[in-house]
Formats: sequence, C-alpha cells, structure tokens
Amino acid sequence: MDRYYADMAKKVIIDVDPGIDDAIALAIALFDPRLEVLAVTATGGNVSSEQASNNLQAIIAYLDPPRTPRIGIALENTILPERSATMHGPDGLGGLHLPAVPLHSAHAAEKVMWETIRAHPREVTFLGLGPPTNLSRLLRRDPSIVELLGNTILCGGTLHAHGGASPVADFNFYCDPVAARHVVCEPFKKSLVPLETTSQVTFGLEMLEQLPDAFSRAGKMSQRMLSHAFRAHRQILGSEGIHLHDVVALVAITNPELFYQETVAADIEIAGELTAGMLVIDRRHVPQWKPNLDVFTHCDSAAVKDCILRGLRLAADSTP
Repeated sequence: MDRYYADMAKKVIIDVDPGIDDAIALAIALFDPRLEVLAVTATGGNVSSEQASNNLQAIIAYLDPPRTPRIGIALENTILPERSATMHGPDGLGGLHLPAVPLHSAHAAEKVMWETIRAHPREVTFLGLGPPTNLSRLLRRDPSIVELLGNTILCGGTLHAHGGASPVADFNFYCDPVAARHVVCEPFKKSLVPLETTSQVTFGLEMLEQLPDAFSRAGKMSQRMLSHAFRAHRQILGSEGIHLHDVVALVAITNPELFYQETVAADIEIAGELTAGMLVIDRRHVPQWKPNLDVFTHCDSAAVKDCILRGLRLAADSTP
C-alpha cells in the first residue's frame, strides 16, 4: 500500500457471515486504498458458524490481499432462516467451492475485535455486516470498550417494519434479536444502514456484463457468485434484480457523502412470537425514549452502484 494512502486510510474491522454479498463487500474492502482492514471476523447467519469461519478464511486466502487482516472465528450459531442457505448456495458462496484452508492459531472473533480496538483506541471503524452476535459478546466481555470504539456502522433493521426474514424484521436482527437489542440500546454512538436504504440500490442482469472478466481471482469470484445470486432471486423471489445489502453498507463508510442520516430513538423487539428482531422507533409527537441511533434513511442509488462496480474492477486489477 502506498505510504500516503496507508497514512490516510480508515482502520476497520469487518464482521461478516459470508454469504454472497458479504464476500463481495470483503473483496472490495481488501483492495480499497482508503481502507486498512485490520481484522475480519466471522459470525453465523447466512451460513452456520463453522461454514462462516471456513468461508472467511478461504476468501482471504484466495484473494491474497497485499495486507492480510487478522481473522476471528465464530463460536456459536445464531438462528438460520430456512431460505438463507438456498439463496446463497450450498457453500454460502453460490457454489464457488473455494479450496479449504486450515485455520492456524484461530482466535475467537470477540478476542480479535477486543485486541484490535485496544491496539488502536478510538481509531477503528467497526462494520457489522452479519447478525450483531459478536459485537454483543464483545460488549458483555468488556463494557468499557465502548470508550475506545471509533465509528460503528451496522447493516440491519427496517425503518418501517417491511421485513425480509420475517414480515417485520430484516435478516440480521431476526437471527439474533437479543444481541441486536443489546447493541442498539448500549449508550455509544452507532449508525444503522436499514433494509429500506440498502434496497434502494438494485442491480439488473446487465450488471453481469459490467463485472470484471473472470481472468482475475476477484473477477472469477464475483462472476460466479453474482450469477448464482441472479438465478436464486429469480427462482425463489421471482425477481429479476438483486440487492447487495452488505456492499451498500460498506459504501456508507467509504463514501458517506452519498447517504442521508437522521437520529432516532429505537429499540428491538425480542419477545414477540411474530415480531422478534423488529426495529421499533419512537415516532410519537413527544417521544418518551431518548435518541440513541443514527440511521441512514436514503442514498444516491446511482452513485452507490457506480462505487460498487468501480470497487470490483479495482479488486480485479489487484488480483491477477
């Protein structure tokens, strides 16, 4: 990495449950000179905890970035919605079947997160792209760590209870409502990229023609996984377009000027038989709850799409 960019780059930890859109976001982040990916941690969600850890290690080994981040493995499963494995293929990566890589000196995700944040106090941006299980575990292990956190951005929640995994809850919060509530209600600064905002960015089939060719590792990975994503969306959801929710959340870090934000008072439902994982916002004329969450309410969708495609081309140019 060029010294100028190394000095200016944002230090980040990325928490993922790979997952096609997680893998695409990771491929872009690892080769973006504006980011210094210090650690990547796995959590169950799109796939089991074990598969998430295996996928994470395999993706990083396959892409072979110039700076290898620390890797943290998932320790426990969250709830896995029935449709998740089908949407992402048998391996979670659209049937890419990357070579397995043995985990050497593997450490728990929360331990890697804790050590990374303490090594760079108030400098690290935490990007949560999966269920917030690991962040909740970290906060329970050491509540004082919030004083050392930089920015925290989470992909999850729904502003208007238009759900995905359930009628009123998005996938990430549905998988671990208790962790979601803990993180949202904890008194530290955090931002949310909800389902309505990430869904403003829709890719049609023409995206496949705009991807980098398959002669590079990043190009081959994105071609294979996104082809599967289009087929799965058409067969399962009856949709010709796809959403890359986690990749949009990544752009909120690299290009925050493309997003619009407001502060709300929020909580997460954990007990409802039909509503567990639902983001509840106090919209009363005189709110009784205190504001505790910044929410990205909408974005410049065309510009975000351009950022994603440029990020994939840069990753391909960096992975011969």
